[in-house]
Amino acid sequence: MSNRRFQILFPAIFLTVLAGCGNNSPNHDAAAAKEASVPAAAHHTHWSYEGDTSPEHWAELDQLFTTCSTGSAQSPVNILHDKVKEDERLSPVKVEYSPSPVSIINNGHTIQVNISSKDNKLTVEGKTYLLQQFHFHLPSEHEVDGKHAEMELHLVHKSEDGSLAVLGVLIHSGSENTVLNKLWSALPAEESAEAIVVDGSFDPAGLLPADLHSFRYQGSLTTPPCTEGVQWIVLENPVTWSAEQIAKFAAIFPHDNRPVQPLGSREIGSDE
Repeated sequence: MSNRRFQILFPAIFLTVLAGCGNNSPNHDAAAAKEASVPAAAHHTHWSYEGDTSPEHWAELDQLFTTCSTGSAQSPVNILHDKVKEDERLSPVKVEYSPSPVSIINNGHTIQVNISSKDNKLTVEGKTYLLQQFHFHLPSEHEVDGKHAEMELHLVHKSEDGSLAVLGVLIHSGSENTVLNKLWSALPAEESAEAIVVDGSFDPAGLLPADLHSFRYQGSLTTPPCTEGVQWIVLENPVTWSAEQIAKFAAIFPHDNRPVQPLGSREIGSDE
């Protein structure tokens, strides 16, 4: 790992969650699908996964977070196989990742890996999104037939018009992911405003399963401000990490997942 460090000037809500989702995610106007800045007040609003600042209280913490309780298309959700709609109109997701310079940071909510290259693309239904960052949740945020995976990876992408697409990968305990070791060797145990530059390059494709069949639905960021209008692609096939690799993350974040949200009238499609 390089000894070089650089200061990342990021708000507490910068592209995470998902986005996804994600922790440190920007606020986007879902209706207009345009990128919008988050007012400074939200940058300093403390939220967490425990106690009085846990998910059930997020909407009470800041007026910018009200969508966390009033939204009708929130994420994550429980994916029920018997209710998934196989949609032949959905084309397979196309992922074009390549080795890229990355930096890794503990932002207080998760471990996030920032991508500085613009060569990593995700194409969904003819629309292309660029990979911004990826981060992790323990246990998984999405459930499948009511069950969590040990962890979940969220790869957060943004299109030219500012809309978001998050690729979710479920992680089960099993064989070691040797590609991950390059990141885990630099794993920052303490929260910091500084990101550690990882030596060389890292290929995000090494974190994906070979089969990219997916579930699709419209949802939201899984962290405040819980903005809706996010395209979710949750891969049907999980990947495996060793128990030791999962434990190393759990030692820093024993749990950092939002509970599943009501699906409501939304449908989950499958590209099979």
